Amino acid sequence: MVGYAMTKSRKPVEGAGKRGPARPAEVRASALRQIRHEHAMETAQDYAEAIADLAATHGEARAVDLARRLGVSHVTVIRTIARLQRDGYVSTRPYRSIFLTDKGLRIAEESRRRHEIVVAFLRALGVPDAIAQTDAEGIEHHVSPETLAAFKRHT
Repeated sequence: MVGYAMTKSRKPVEGAGKRGPARPAEVRASALRQIRHEHAMETAQDYAEAIADLAATHGEARAVDLARRLGVSHVTVIRTIARLQRDGYVSTRPYRSIFLTDKGLRIAEESRRRHEIVVAFLRALGVPDAIAQTDAEGIEHHVSPETLAAFKRHT
């Protein structure tokens, strides 16, 4: 497609080609912005799912527990939680646990559902459970709704 940048999800990048064919630098910049947005959503999904799991298991989600669970530093967790709070996914209070908002709960549930479908599909192919769990962590964020529906039909 002339004038459009394509992302991994094969969607045209917004804004490409509005003034005739986009210049290569504009197309690349637009595609990179889209990819950064997709990675930010992947992080939000991982954090929301981890917060929901910790709250269900331990009654609360603390930054130190998130850091341990996600394999990142405490500083990374604090910075990411600040962004998630700004974007409306979590709420926090000083010296208290981290809480998912309704918006955060929705993405946690959706992420968990996607993960379970991918794991079930991989197991159906004969992939051992531990490997299926690990592989699903990456696949769940990048699989299209159509492919996810096909996975679900085949399990």
